[in-house]
Amino acid sequence: MKSLVLERKNEVSLRDFPEIDRDEAALGPRDVRIKLHTVGICGSDVHYFRHGKIGPFVVRRPMILGHEASGTVIETGPEVTSLNEGDRVCMEPGVPDPNSKATRLGMYNVDPAVRFWATPPVHGILRPTCVHPEAFTFRLPDAVGFAEAAMVEPLAVGVHSATKARIRPGDIAVVLGAGPIGLVTALSALAAGCARVYVADLAEEKLRIAESLHPAITAISVTTDSVAKRVYRETDGWGADIVFEATGSPDAAARVFDPLCPGGCVVMIGGQSEPIAFDAGAAMVREARVENVFRYAHAFPRCIAMLASGAIDVKPLVTRKFSFDESVRAFDVAASGPPGDVKMQIELPQ
Repeated sequence: MKSLVLERKNEVSLRDFPEIDRDEAALGPRDVRIKLHTVGICGSDVHYFRHGKIGPFVVRRPMILGHEASGTVIETGPEVTSLNEGDRVCMEPGVPDPNSKATRLGMYNVDPAVRFWATPPVHGILRPTCVHPEAFTFRLPDAVGFAEAAMVEPLAVGVHSATKARIRPGDIAVVLGAGPIGLVTALSALAAGCARVYVADLAEEKLRIAESLHPAITAISVTTDSVAKRVYRETDGWGADIVFEATGSPDAAARVFDPLCPGGCVVMIGGQSEPIAFDAGAAMVREARVENVFRYAHAFPRCIAMLASGAIDVKPLVTRKFSFDESVRAFDVAASGPPGDVKMQIELPQ
């Protein structure tokens, strides 16, 4: 099975991968086999490509990349009841241990035993087919295309973040970071009821994309403006009800309380590779609530429903597509960080 393989740091290749052929020869009774159609390139994929690791997750042997995916069911196990051959689907990439305490408490995303695509030692799905549990495979409505469906995985992070923030209608939010996760978080915050969302970033091209997504999004260029001063000026000195940290930058995280109003909430989304400074005093005088996000749980059906209804539109976020044969070049381009691109996707042959 030809796959996009991370051989080692800074080296990917498109080649046959016999191990996957062996692992997925058998279909479990509640599994489905899926022909992949579209796979998004995530920042974590690029990080593994450039650095060979993310925190404790180290690539020690060749690993197939990719975890944001959509496709078509081509085979079902004998006990599958909710899906049929020919169904268009997207897949939640993290499968927990069903008997773990975290799963039984409904927090399956923090199950230490979760097997998540393209997280060492688990292989990803930049390959023609995969086998996946029925319980983590979701049928797509006719209104949702394959490209949008491959965006459900990052969108789930935004929806989970908005849920953790406990947004109330009319809230004002700040999103630090205009990358894919920052922008889906901004859209999720608006769908949850925010009256206005400020999106702050260094990249002017991404800020232009952010403002084009919704009239209630206001861009702030941190190269020319202070996020806190701008927000206080436009909220009569009160501040934002919610601040989402979606940069993964230690400098941004260190100042995350600056634009926050008293009693507000900070939601930490961006992954930090090292310990960060935390201004306990700034949090304390505001009685700030701090929430942390690790992937998502119970979000995929909500995301699909909002895409189908038009409550959220992620199509403008897909800024570049590559064929499967161009996968190696796609990662070189993604790793270069083009400022005008948000989400790049790879389409597999059908």
